[in-house]
Amino acid sequence: MANEEEKKPKKKPSTGFNILSGDSTDGHGGYGVGTINLDNVSPVIIDPTTDEIYVDVGALHARSALEKRKKLVKTREEVPDGHTAWIVWVTLQRTEDGPHYYGIGACEFFLNAEAKRAWKSMPEHVNNMDKSMKGKVVVDHMDAKSKKMLRDYLIEFDKDVYERSSDEVKLGLQD
Repeated sequence: MANEEEKKPKKKPSTGFNILSGDSTDGHGGYGVGTINLDNVSPVIIDPTTDEIYVDVGALHARSALEKRKKLVKTREEVPDGHTAWIVWVTLQRTEDGPHYYGIGACEFFLNAEAKRAWKSMPEHVNNMDKSMKGKVVVDHMDAKSKKMLRDYLIEFDKDVYERSSDEVKLGLQD
């Protein structure tokens, strides 16, 4: 039996996906160059059914309270009596005038908490996070109530940050 175990190829340790603080392209050319810096991205969770809205950094690793203890299924149809919640990637940027909301990427999360089932489109999450980090505003597919909840939350968090934001951000969050 020991010989059989020795014959099995050993798995190489995976380097995985690293999130590094600071500038990963500072010229050293070593490990970590080209990784994404998520220091200025915050995931805002919106559940219009329960009127909840909050920041949950666990969503950066698909470990938000909304996502935990739910089986992710391949299609929306596999979630019986589900409802839509949102994971919204909000990127802040600092200028001479101060910080402002730079980009917003909303992603649907369809769930039934009682059935412990949920669906989300991973490509949508990756692409909308990327768009948010590039200063795009992707919220046109959100329902009016969720958009209003997000706008009110961002204003309440810091009205000055909201006021310094681009017209694209403000127009995207209008009713």
